[in-house]
Amino acid sequence: MSTLHCPSLFQYNRRPTREVMIGNLGVGGMNPIRIQSMLTSDTLNTEACVKEALALAEAGCEIIRLTAQTKVYAANLEHIARELRAAGCQVPLVADIHFKPDAAMEAAKWVEKIRVNPGNFIDKKKFVSRDYTDAEYAEELDRLREAFTPLVLFCKEHGRAMRLGANHGSLSDRILNRFGDTPEGMVESALEFARIARDLGYHQLVFSMKSSNVKVMIQAYRLLVRRLEEAGPDWNYPIHLGVTEAGEGEDARIKSATGIGSLLADGIGDTLRVSLTEDPVYEVAPGFELAAPYQPGAQTPQPALEGEPEAPFDPFVYHKRKAELLTRGGVTLGWNEPVRVVLPQASCEALDPAVMKDLMPEISVEDLAAVEIDPRDAEAVAALADAPATVVTVADGVEMPLPQAFRLLAALIPVRHSILLKDTLGMPGPLSAPMAGGVNMGSLLCDGIGNAVLVRLEKDPEKAARLAFNILQAAGVRLTKTEYVSCPSCGRTHYNIQEAAARIRAATGHLKGVKIAIMGCIVNGPGEMSDADFGYVGGAPNKINLYVGHQPVEMNIPQDEAVEHLVNLIKAHGRWVDPT
Repeated sequence: MSTLHCPSLFQYNRRPTREVMIGNLGVGGMNPIRIQSMLTSDTLNTEACVKEALALAEAGCEIIRLTAQTKVYAANLEHIARELRAAGCQVPLVADIHFKPDAAMEAAKWVEKIRVNPGNFIDKKKFVSRDYTDAEYAEELDRLREAFTPLVLFCKEHGRAMRLGANHGSLSDRILNRFGDTPEGMVESALEFARIARDLGYHQLVFSMKSSNVKVMIQAYRLLVRRLEEAGPDWNYPIHLGVTEAGEGEDARIKSATGIGSLLADGIGDTLRVSLTEDPVYEVAPGFELAAPYQPGAQTPQPALEGEPEAPFDPFVYHKRKAELLTRGGVTLGWNEPVRVVLPQASCEALDPAVMKDLMPEISVEDLAAVEIDPRDAEAVAALADAPATVVTVADGVEMPLPQAFRLLAALIPVRHSILLKDTLGMPGPLSAPMAGGVNMGSLLCDGIGNAVLVRLEKDPEKAARLAFNILQAAGVRLTKTEYVSCPSCGRTHYNIQEAAARIRAATGHLKGVKIAIMGCIVNGPGEMSDADFGYVGGAPNKINLYVGHQPVEMNIPQDEAVEHLVNLIKAHGRWVDPT
């Protein structure tokens, strides 16, 4: 059995799974990768939910999720489902459950699938440190089994599917105290519930491991798949992919492409959602775009390699590849240097450093003088074995999927050589420049591969430079502007999160390296904010709570005053600089 998460890091193989039916829609097995989204309307507002769901269906959305925060909200799913079916919409519905087992039982009467968050379905999150003895831990699991069993039996009897969706931001105190805030904790949180379901003979399960931190998200999914494989061949459940709280605009699309694309390249993923702080209908097209290269039949079969090399990175722990320091064009590259942005000399000369400031490309392609090779060419690889440290890249025209080609290059050439990543090998593809940048470069950066990046699909020099820096920011390897963790909103949100995000960006967008979480509610808010410097979270209707890390510091601020309070909080903690 492979100690990795996929049969090969160098060739594409879609992970085989069992088929799970969500109503009449098949997920996993031989089915296409399914695209889903989530309503932002209040679940008690039947008319608004039906209107929003019909727009999603018209856009091609294949699975629609709604929040059901209490039993009262869950009961209204009956009316929403009835109106949608009467309108001819057969898209399956999913109820999103947090904290309330009774809401899950009610929702299961009316929808085709239940999403359970293992971190808060039974356990509460209070950020309490406590040492559990084995007996105390077992007692908690017995309590979990007692509360979860009725839902499992109902879903089994009535043909409902279930997603066990662990979130990095909402792990229970019990899991945090035993496993820490780790991918291992995320995986174990879901597996505890899966073991109960399997004991009851229920297998209509889908798994997800979401985080706003792309590296954590990738590592958690990989660890999940390895743990499922180790558990046995009948643990072959489908996987739903997503980067939670990705934000809005190009940044969010790149971030989603980096996390989702990395896993799709390994053959992992049977459904996906691109979560945007935008109207849900705008999530559908980027979802189909990301899935397109990995849909059944889209990948060109590759000839087998003659003996695969060892993995060039640890799939479960991030380490940057330790290339030796070298200088090109007056700029130093190497493992402890920032990942550099490269553009052709003509593009560099077309840019005004006074306008670009920190986003000015640092080296020209011509000065970099990278050695271009086909990593499958044994003679070309051998020529680099004794050569002094230089910059190497995959040659244009190499007929391999780009991520796999650069992985093979990193595996075969000596570690002392730096690697120039590209967003294309010169051949046309189905992805736009931001998406290709995330899939083809961001995913490699998250595995520690790459000392410089070259954007070529975007022809405008200024846009290409900004895109390159955005890719580095999405991968978490170089911060050149404010980092935002922004949830996509849903029926739990009691304020206009899109308007709030715009105001916060306008006020704080110049704070390089500061990380701000903009969250609709408390479900994932405090947890996701443990990775942020400051948090802006919806509390009561049109009231905002402000956090530092996951600690609340100001509560129930009127929404129209909250951005000013946030700015003052940033100033009080010494993170403010005046915009220039």
